[in-house]
Amino acid sequence: MTYSFSKPLTLAAVMALGLAGCNNSSQTSTDAPADDAATTEITTNGTLQKIKDSGTIVVGHRDSSIPFSYIADDPNQPIGYAHDLEMKVVEAVKQKLNMPDLNVRYNLITSQTRIPLVQNGTVDFECGSTTNNEERQKQVAFSNGFFEIGTRLLTKKDSGIQDFEDLKGKTLVTTAGTTSERYIRQYNDDNKMGTNIISAKDHGEGFLMLENGRADAFMMDDVLLAGEKAKAKNPDEWVIVGTPQSFEIYGCMMRKDDPEFKAVVDEALANVFSSGEINSIYDKWFLNPIPPKNVNLNFEMSDNLKALIANPHDSAQPKEAAAQ
Repeated sequence: MTYSFSKPLTLAAVMALGLAGCNNSSQTSTDAPADDAATTEITTNGTLQKIKDSGTIVVGHRDSSIPFSYIADDPNQPIGYAHDLEMKVVEAVKQKLNMPDLNVRYNLITSQTRIPLVQNGTVDFECGSTTNNEERQKQVAFSNGFFEIGTRLLTKKDSGIQDFEDLKGKTLVTTAGTTSERYIRQYNDDNKMGTNIISAKDHGEGFLMLENGRADAFMMDDVLLAGEKAKAKNPDEWVIVGTPQSFEIYGCMMRKDDPEFKAVVDEALANVFSSGEINSIYDKWFLNPIPPKNVNLNFEMSDNLKALIANPHDSAQPKEAAAQ
């Protein structure tokens, strides 16, 4: 098996590729379908056929979404909870296509580039920390969910910030291109908070701004905040506070209108859920020391996530918001 990596693209380059991808998708292939029984249900222009023809599956990954998808000790190997699930999907694709030696290529994505890179075919799918919501469903497809979060704040213990109303006149950082960024800007306007909002390029940069004193608080998904806290110079200086402003579900993201590929992804996740293997994967990343600093997040599985695992769905919203 061959693993290779792609460097991140600028947003302009991503959009250019998107136009090229759209033009190519309008062409109809006249190639006869393969006779192999394993590929009889693959559509000519679908992701499975693309992977089969190229001999490579392109997997999107993040570099700082701890503990979901990130780079730690080896710059050429993403790791994390979502990455482990992503590799279960890769194994399922190999079986579906009867291609045990299928090449795997990793492509770095960010919050801003992830959707266009999936849309234009640069990335075949990604499992990271991407929220499934109605707006995004108009652009891409999502698998059944594999995590549920609440959006909260990370701040110093002595900052005086206990909840979102305490952000009045303060400086807050959040990650560009996320649902948190959109929410907090609307919240700031609606409540006339006068909060200075900074948008960081990724979660790592966001926490660095907080740690360096450029921001008083960092808003993001609670579990991602726990990941940033864990890698701090002194984790005990920081605390996660605030009433969750939303409950959101993470799913694997892929191109729209490709039911064959979505079925493979959903089935791979369902097998991990029903077998109970999801519990050991969860414990590995949330209840045990993890790289790079071998800090334990001590983030117990919520009742919401247990319910999602027991009854998987690809809805944009949680079926029911249990107490977290």
